[in-house]
Amino acid sequence: MTYDEAIDWWFGHINFEQRVPARGELKLDRMRSLMARLDNPHQRLRIVHVTGSKGKGSTSAMLAAVLRQAGYRVGLFTSPHLTHLEERFLVDGQPISRGELTQLIREIREAVGTVPPTFFEIATAVGFLHFFRRRVDLAVIEVGLGGRLDSTNICLPLVSVITSISYDHTRILGDRLSLIAREKAGIIKPGRPVVSGADDEEARAVIRQIAAERSAPLLELGHDLNYDYQPGRVTPDGLQPPRVRVTTPKRTWPSFALNLLGEHQGANAAITLATLELLARAGLHLPQQAVERGLASVNWPARMEVLRVSPFLVLDCAHNVASMEALVATLRQSFPPGRRTLIFAGSSDKDIPGMFRVLGRAFDRAVMTRYTNNLRATAPEHLVKLWRQCNSSPVQAQADPCWAVRQALQQAQPEELICVTGSVFLAGEVRPVLKAMGNEDFFAGEKTSPEVG
Repeated sequence: MTYDEAIDWWFGHINFEQRVPARGELKLDRMRSLMARLDNPHQRLRIVHVTGSKGKGSTSAMLAAVLRQAGYRVGLFTSPHLTHLEERFLVDGQPISRGELTQLIREIREAVGTVPPTFFEIATAVGFLHFFRRRVDLAVIEVGLGGRLDSTNICLPLVSVITSISYDHTRILGDRLSLIAREKAGIIKPGRPVVSGADDEEARAVIRQIAAERSAPLLELGHDLNYDYQPGRVTPDGLQPPRVRVTTPKRTWPSFALNLLGEHQGANAAITLATLELLARAGLHLPQQAVERGLASVNWPARMEVLRVSPFLVLDCAHNVASMEALVATLRQSFPPGRRTLIFAGSSDKDIPGMFRVLGRAFDRAVMTRYTNNLRATAPEHLVKLWRQCNSSPVQAQADPCWAVRQALQQAQPEELICVTGSVFLAGEVRPVLKAMGNEDFFAGEKTSPEVG
């Protein structure tokens, strides 16, 4: 099996990142059966299991960064990827090689029984196998969707983490926060401690109930954990990083610099430090210096990522109402005032009108586009109509997202800001081009890409 053959076989399976699953399609029996035929490598891993409506990727990245600074060999499983599939499977910050991925997919193909696994179940199996083969000291495993029926939920973690609860994937998880919380809290295991960042009382009540039923010790943000956040400042001269001071039942930590912008990252840092304390109680050696260095160096692309100043160019993966509120707050706190342009693409199963009501207060004009790497993308013309229903600011459509950014940069004054957001799929498609935009060819040429709509 070649690499291309392996990828073709993998993508030949049902992919719920490309379409919304129907009721009953999410289940754990396929995953348990597949892993049993692979000799259950996940059962020989020490795991932190992370879910949440937002913040689970950033929190997972913070945990991995601190653990690495403490000298541990760390596996990090996240989804979806930004640019390359291999990014989903990191060991000490390095993605799986094509050769390793090909070999693992070959083994998984040979182990498949009569019921074929889904795309994400194969990804989860690759992650568990890769981390076991690489002999990681600890694996940080991010849930793909929900929690209770997510394929990662066959693991028995040292600590379970729920970063937040907000409205997202409502067609699958439910249209009330209590229902969403019940799905997320499905990762709580009997007797295993859990850290929760949920701040809604309806969601908290559900998490408390499930933790109590399973005799799982619970630490809650805003109750057992608190933090003080000092916003970072982005100027044409550089970045003054934000700082966060966390208080847990065990101690008050010093003020640490944080290499991710936004007060929501302060909340994620508090959850991270509480989780690290529980890991220390389980026997890991996690000196304060490792915590300081990990938080100061954590790298999580496309999360309020500043790709350029003069004008400012910000790339973010926000894709629901709560994450858009965090984005708008961060722009207000950490960037100088000025004219602001939004470049947006989103998925058809998201609350786009809800996001637009938030974004309309923060941007002077908007450009609607689409990504080409996922079938769930909403047509730019339809996004324009939805924007006009919510806002009176100017809006236009541009079919090519990279050309939309190019135009916005050419038209912007040095003090203005351009923000590209709406989906991880949009961020993944444009980021390689934006990262290379310092090259002359970014602005070169007489390409004609007329506006549509």
